Amino acid sequence: MVTETLICVGPDKLRREDGAPVDWIVADGPVDYPLALAAMKERAAAIARGEANEAVWLVEHPPLYTSGTSSAAADLLQPDRFPVYEAGRGGEYTYHGPGQRVAYLMLDLRARGRDVRCLVQGLEGWIIDTLGAFNVDGRMVDGRIGVWVKTPGRPGGESKIAAIGVRVSKWVTTHGIALNVAPDLSHFDGIVPCGINDRGVTSLEDLGQIVSMPEVDMALRTAFERRFGPAAGLAAEALVTAA
Repeated sequence: MVTETLICVGPDKLRREDGAPVDWIVADGPVDYPLALAAMKERAAAIARGEANEAVWLVEHPPLYTSGTSSAAADLLQPDRFPVYEAGRGGEYTYHGPGQRVAYLMLDLRARGRDVRCLVQGLEGWIIDTLGAFNVDGRMVDGRIGVWVKTPGRPGGESKIAAIGVRVSKWVTTHGIALNVAPDLSHFDGIVPCGINDRGVTSLEDLGQIVSMPEVDMALRTAFERRFGPAAGLAAEALVTAA
């Protein structure tokens, strides 16, 4: 296994020069996927017009599968198990559900270097830094998007703990990351996650790290600010009303 070659040079590559804070919004309950898509689209359009701040929106979803632009029909193994939605993001099939922290990012890359590959690597680094707060050694793997951990004795000796899928339109991002905190891992059995059938999936709980979602959110925010710059907390309803 070869660690992915770093392409982001310098700690400030993804930070805004003007230091403007990102709106940091935590949903106070499960969010239906169609609502999330609509809210992201509306907010991203407002950001592109210069009418809204950037935002990071932390949510949990009811159990569901989403398909990306590279999804293969054969990778949806149990099409009737949970609702299936076309996400419009890059990538393949993935699962979202309770116990998984999804972070949707609406970032203006016009102010952050206009480098999508660097963004993806920055997101991987963000997750790795977050996992480090819980003594979990996450890593990037050449040729595979997402974050992986060693799981000796399991297929391939490693498992995926976080997925990444983004869409960029007019240099503004939507979608983002999904970190497995304590989801029901059997729910991944209905798909070939991200098109990879020779590796498994894992979670913080599966690795013996029993942490609350607020603890994960705090670690995510600390790690995000280190790489992307300051964040300002807003009420849960702020994403929709500000868009």
